[in-house]
Amino acid sequence: MARKQNDDLLIEDELAAAFLNDDSMIDDSPAVPQEPASDDAGWTDSEDDFPGQLAVDVYETDERLIVKARTAGVNKEDLDVSISDGILTISGTLSSGDDTDATNWHIQECYWGEFSRTLALPVPVKEDEVAAVLKDGVLSISFSKVKQEQAKKITIQ
Repeated sequence: MARKQNDDLLIEDELAAAFLNDDSMIDDSPAVPQEPASDDAGWTDSEDDFPGQLAVDVYETDERLIVKARTAGVNKEDLDVSISDGILTISGTLSSGDDTDATNWHIQECYWGEFSRTLALPVPVKEDEVAAVLKDGVLSISFSKVKQEQAKKITIQ
């Protein structure tokens, strides 16, 4: 499936790069000296300070605009969906359900915690005509589109 280049999609590349070390990357570009990291370089924020980003699909039919997001494992009580002036925000919390005091992780690939996504809707919608359904781990939000009037020919006299 083809996707458009989008800054929001770069999060996947950034996450992948975070798990690669310099020995595993082949780079033909000239080496650029890098300053050593220090505690005062602004990197003291923990990963808990940044919510995960929710991936979405947005498409339209003749009558509706649909936004879908995979939210498997999230209870509807833990989801917050809002719209204001054509800006949709979906946020929530994904709990692992495991309150263990693990001290020695071998693999930790699943994201647990807060997530959020804010996007400008690509077409005008009727914000009061919306339906949101959570079924089988997929959140579907469907908006009625605002009908655009066809341009009327003006006769010049």
